[in-house]
Amino acid sequence: MCNLYNITTSQEAIRQLTRTIRDIFGNLEPSLDLYPNQFGPVVRNAADGQRELANLRWGMPTPLERVKGNADSGTTNIRNPQYGHWQSFVGVENRCVVAVTSFAEPSPTPGDKDPETGIQRNYWFALNQDRPLFFFAGLWTPWHGVRKVKEGPGDHEVYGFMTTKPNALIAPIHEKAMPVILTRQDEIETWLTAPWSEAKKLQRTAPDDALVIVDKPATQIKFPIPAPAQGSLF
Repeated sequence: MCNLYNITTSQEAIRQLTRTIRDIFGNLEPSLDLYPNQFGPVVRNAADGQRELANLRWGMPTPLERVKGNADSGTTNIRNPQYGHWQSFVGVENRCVVAVTSFAEPSPTPGDKDPETGIQRNYWFALNQDRPLFFFAGLWTPWHGVRKVKEGPGDHEVYGFMTTKPNALIAPIHEKAMPVILTRQDEIETWLTAPWSEAKKLQRTAPDDALVIVDKPATQIKFPIPAPAQGSLF
């Protein structure tokens, strides 16, 4: 599952490609690594009908029967939207697009460690070596609960993104899934505005030549951050 991605772009580029009117994100760092439970730029349809760029926390609420312990660390990837839990989030009011320029999948080879970090090697993927902006097809929701025990209960706005079968480039590294990738304005419009019967068709495997392997971003940190307990289970 994808539990690490990077954004190396500007807020203006995100706004232009998504035709966003309102920006409540704050200030986007020049290059930002995103891990589960962190905050990232997401474009959504606001309650007043405006399209806005917001700063949401990565990890959708997990079905109660799958939550372990006293906190819900969130579900980052959503593979089966037909599952009853997710059906309440597939309307246009809960759909979003997640800004990305590259994403990572860990090496499937045991002991394959990055010589710089000493942790499992990541393979990074982008549209091309210049790493242009694209988006993951996502879902978001307001949520009240405990994300971390030390934080206690609170009100959150959270997101996750869809996955699908991997293409020929991803499959040798992650055989189960890859993110649902949107690269064109018409795809973004369909995901954000179309009825679910039409929008769900975008949950499809990217062409085999849609991505290339790139070097890791310069902001890659040198210590591991634990993935959420639930992950992409359904």
